[in-house]
Amino acid sequence: MASDATDVGKWFGDAGSIDRTTGRLFKWGCLGATALALFLMLVFLLYVFNDAFAPLSADPGWLLTFTGTVLLPMLGLGAYYYRRDPAAGRVAYTALGLPIVMGLFAGGVWLLFRHVAPPRMWFGFVVALAIVVALVRAHERIRPNATDERTVLLVGGTILALVGVPGLFPSLRNLVLSAPALPTVTVMFLLTFALPIATLAGWYVRKGRESTRAGTIALAVVLVAAGLGLVIGPVAGVLPATWVIAVSPVVGALVMYVDRVLRQGEGTSGFAFPVVVVAGILAGTAIADLADFAGPETWLNRDFLTGVHSTTAVEAGIYPALVGSVLILIVIVVSAFPVGIAAAVYLEEYAPSGGKLGRFIELIEINIANLAGVPSVVYGVLGLAIFINLLNMGVGTAVVAGFTVGLLILPIVIISTQEAIRSVPDSRRNASYAMGATKWQTVRNVVLPESMAGIFTGTILALGRAIGETAPLLMIGVPAVVRVSPESFFSRTGAMPRQILTWSTQIETDFRYGVLAAGVVTLLVVLLTMNATAIVLRNRYQQSR
Repeated sequence: MASDATDVGKWFGDAGSIDRTTGRLFKWGCLGATALALFLMLVFLLYVFNDAFAPLSADPGWLLTFTGTVLLPMLGLGAYYYRRDPAAGRVAYTALGLPIVMGLFAGGVWLLFRHVAPPRMWFGFVVALAIVVALVRAHERIRPNATDERTVLLVGGTILALVGVPGLFPSLRNLVLSAPALPTVTVMFLLTFALPIATLAGWYVRKGRESTRAGTIALAVVLVAAGLGLVIGPVAGVLPATWVIAVSPVVGALVMYVDRVLRQGEGTSGFAFPVVVVAGILAGTAIADLADFAGPETWLNRDFLTGVHSTTAVEAGIYPALVGSVLILIVIVVSAFPVGIAAAVYLEEYAPSGGKLGRFIELIEINIANLAGVPSVVYGVLGLAIFINLLNMGVGTAVVAGFTVGLLILPIVIISTQEAIRSVPDSRRNASYAMGATKWQTVRNVVLPESMAGIFTGTILALGRAIGETAPLLMIGVPAVVRVSPESFFSRTGAMPRQILTWSTQIETDFRYGVLAAGVVTLLVVLLTMNATAIVLRNRYQQSR
């Protein structure tokens, strides 16, 4: 509508005073909606945690003991960091959370070694690939300009190492495993699991401090901590191989983080926080044992995490469903993320914007945006039709579940990666082109590193959604109850969301409240860990850029 000629050139405040009431109501309305959502979520979490841990079932003396030894020191140190030293607060919370996150990662790795990749298979796999890498590195030193030869050596050597030539040559992996003498399982893990982590920690410290001696010390610290399992493991009732798998990533991550904080010289007092927490837990446990205070009768305990489904609520466990969820996540990561990121790179960097092909690309992008809003049950029907009925890959297997849920989050991965790539300023690309770089070199050296923080955040949050999906699992026949853990990706498997749904339909009250709450907390811990990992990776890349 055309404006009145008399209004041209007049300020909108000329007619009277400016009314800010609407703006204020909008601001406070937004604040109220946010506070209400957070309050409802907090009430739900407190309700679930109360059912899972039952803290009020403990003796009052036990509650007072741990309040004095753990809770109050934590609150006191937290208040000090908040008011006096915020940098130390960030170090404190990271130093406390990092071992927990890496411990969960080690738990997932342990599940893989136990159910999917036995130690001998893993040892042969790593040694065979190490031989191929050594040959490629040697070729690079002898003939540095023969890139094509090196590519053929890398691809052909990898095939010979893992598969061999059927009927002619056995794989290098089988030749390694056919040796007359092989190391013990613990030594296998020390060489193929702890040593690479220690090498990574040593390389990180050596690079940061520009000191070979410092890198060697960091490498030795990780190896010694892992090797202590040979002595401490039997005394503590832990298998030495399990000790190596659990300790190596935790100590390796702590060594790198401590070195980084010490080099920056800021917030070092934050390392007192995890020490106070651990000391408080040990002191509280000792006092409670001496005074014979009974702790809470929690549903979420070691027996629940390592047990299988039972018709009795007290004996019910989530272990087979936990293993199944880990296998499904691996399939999703391997299948959906490379495809999604590659598709986003093509659409943003290589796809034409005009012509017939450009209109076709635009049609594809519209469909991707629409697919992100399709109900999850539709993807379940799609997985049932393609992977089970057409390809006959088996009902309710881990690989089918992973592919189906991977299709569900694929549009989300593509869209989030496109947004991350789109946020890279064109001036960075133009500067790269001005220096003579090709399109691929610009994408590899400028665009992907600049957008990596957003890519990490989007993909890991998509993974968090994938682990909680239930409708696609119902459609592809993931069983409600599994008493035996899957032994491969093609075994019929359970999943945590499917198991939790089963417990919610039980008549017995202990199932619908205690066991169900323990399962929900387990799933929430996995989700929050992944979200925390996404935040840490995003902040890490933002700081490094």
